[in-house]
Amino acid sequence: EQQSEIPQGVSNKKAIFWLIFGLILLPFAAHILVTNSVIIAKFFGMSDLVIGLTIIAIGTSLPELAASLAGVLKGEDDMAVGNIIGSNVFNILAVMGLPGILNPSLISDHAIGRDFWVMLLVSTLLLIMSLGRSRSINRIEGFILFLTFLAYQTYLFMNMAA
Repeated sequence: EQQSEIPQGVSNKKAIFWLIFGLILLPFAAHILVTNSVIIAKFFGMSDLVIGLTIIAIGTSLPELAASLAGVLKGEDDMAVGNIIGSNVFNILAVMGLPGILNPSLISDHAIGRDFWVMLLVSTLLLIMSLGRSRSINRIEGFILFLTFLAYQTYLFMNMAA
């Protein structure tokens, strides 16, 4: 089954070229995304915290969303769950840990007082949904999670100064 998913007619040299090209292009594109998003958001008066919680978070999560959707559409639900959990663990431990090692700094009061509790509440909601009767997240629960995301993003944009 896995053998049938491998593209035919692609040489190893061509595959390695595209791999290296992608690895070089990815940091460059990420830099452009972050720099220009911050410039545009600052123009509209957004704080650094709100910029990170909205524009940058969505932009950096799109590849994870694409991988999870591809896994679900292929019937490989474990791949989607592993991607989500792995990404969250990596983001919390490495993405928060490395900057703390390199340049210890204070965490915003809004990040602790508002965003931490939102993350904890949504994580608990996801846990309850995934450990329910069917041990799966159905369309209604997925819709509820998506609406929660939209509500949180709307709240952030309505209170951009925070």
